[in-house]
Order: sequence, then C-alpha cells, then structure tokens
Amino acid sequence: MDPLSDLLSLLRPAATLSSGFRAGGDWSIDFAGQHGQIKCYSILSGGCWMAVDGVERPIRLERDNAFVLPRGRSFRLASDLSLPAQDAARLFPPASQGGTVVLGTGATFSLAGARFAVTGSHADMLLGLLPPVVHLSGQGEQAALRWAVERMMQEMRDAMPGARLLAQDLAHMMLVQALRAHLADASHAETGWLAALADRRLRRALQSLHAEPARRWTVQALGVQAGMSRTVFATRFRAVMGETPMQYLTRWRMVLACDRLEHSAESITRLASSLGYESISAFSTAFKRVLGQSPQQYKAALAAPASWSALDTARHEGL
Repeated sequence: MDPLSDLLSLLRPAATLSSGFRAGGDWSIDFAGQHGQIKCYSILSGGCWMAVDGVERPIRLERDNAFVLPRGRSFRLASDLSLPAQDAARLFPPASQGGTVVLGTGATFSLAGARFAVTGSHADMLLGLLPPVVHLSGQGEQAALRWAVERMMQEMRDAMPGARLLAQDLAHMMLVQALRAHLADASHAETGWLAALADRRLRRALQSLHAEPARRWTVQALGVQAGMSRTVFATRFRAVMGETPMQYLTRWRMVLACDRLEHSAESITRLASSLGYESISAFSTAFKRVLGQSPQQYKAALAAPASWSALDTARHEGL
C-alpha cells in the first residue's frame, strides 16, 4: 500500500457519526474533549471562523471549503470569535445519524461531515504525523468531496437498506479525498509528513521505505529512490520531516510493531526478525528508545482495561 493508505489502515478510523450543523445570527461554540477523534467537515453554505488549540491564526471557512482535524485538538467555530463561546457538550443533544443540529434562527451557515474514532494504543504516534488542522480552500478534489458529503447525508436521512454501511464507506472516502486535496494543494514551504508526501521526490523514498520496512535501508539507498544525492536527500528530508530518514524508519517500524503486538499473536522474536532486526535485544532497545518501555511491558499494558474510549466520547457530543 502507499504511505497514506498505510497510515489510515493502521489507525482503523471508524466513522461514529455523520451529521450536519446549521446556524444563524451571532454564535460561538467551543468543542472540547476531541481526543481520539478525527473530524472531517465540508462547508455547504455561508461562512464562519475556526480557531484550533495550538494553531496561531484563526481560519476563515467559506462555502465549498473543507477542514480536517486529525489530532483531536479542541477548537471553536463562530460567526465572530470575539463573542463569548458556549460549550458544545451543553448546547447540543447527542446527534443522530444523518441528523442536523440547528442553532439560532434564519440559518445562514451550514456544514456536514463525519467524525471518526481511532483506536489502538499507538494511535497518538500515528496522529502525530498529521498536522493539527487541514484547511481546504482550493478546487482540487472539492467536487468529489462535496458529492461524498451530500450522498452520505442522504443515505442516513433516507435510511434505505444498507444505508449505514454505505455511509461508513462514503465517510472514509470523504476523509481520503480531503487528505488527497491537501496533498495536491500543499506548498513547498510546508513541513511535516503530508508535506513530504506532496513532494514528488520525497514521496518516492517514503513509498519505498513503507513497501519494505525490514530492508536494511541506508540514506544513500533512499536518496537513489528519490533521485537525489545522499547529502541533498538527507538535508531535504530533515528540513521537511523534522527528523532524519533513519529516525523515521525506526519510528515507522515501531508503529508496525505496536499494531502487531496489539492485533496479532505473533511472538516478539518473529516480530523483531520481520521488521529487520537481527536480535530481540536490538529490537527491544529500539522499541524502548521510541516508546519508553519494552515490548513486553507494552504488551502487558494492552491487557489493562481503558476507562473511557474514543468511541464513548463520540457518542456523547452533538457534532
């Protein structure tokens, strides 16, 4: 699979709710407690402001824009960000599939989309590869994205046989389309994992690394895949990704290891070998350096019950 498909497959995003929101007049809403969720919405009419926790500048959202919040940060939507904000958890009842929450009268703004719960104790490491917010304002794949949103909402409203399954698939399509559109519009000045995928040469190196994570890669070999000299590749990779190619390779191997420790009965010895490590000792050292604990400790922690899951959170808020 390609790197984006790899990441989404390992996150296993489950669309927990497809819904809409309409507002009129003056309004401002705080959405807190988004941990463990990816939100993806398209603006159907009107406009509003969005402020995301940790992002310096607010974002203006207009009709046919879309946004993805991959890291589960708190955010605010408002007609005017200077207005006092209301808490979404108190304002909205739990939304129903395909339902639309209405705030105020004479609605001039509307959006629709889906939210996805992500599970697995390695989810935070994967979500850390994505930016805190993806704002889509160009044309790109907007037509396909809007079609997916509108068809998804129609499926949930009509409640025809198979509607829930089809809405799930359309929600996933919407998420992929949004991330694709971001890749198509990405600036060469951007940094991060998606920016690396948007760079044609760095993408070839990442594709090769993801295709063969157990291979004994060198910076020189990855540079060849990218069509760049060793020095130019290493400099460019670090400037965009914020880490060296070998650091990324190790981190990606540990993501794969976490996923297999959680979802398979594979022995640690076999796992270490399949990821390119000649000994359990070498694998355990790398694992502890990245995760802060040994593979055995990580596996034992998986057996501890979680008190509150992303799925629980998703069921208790209205958007």
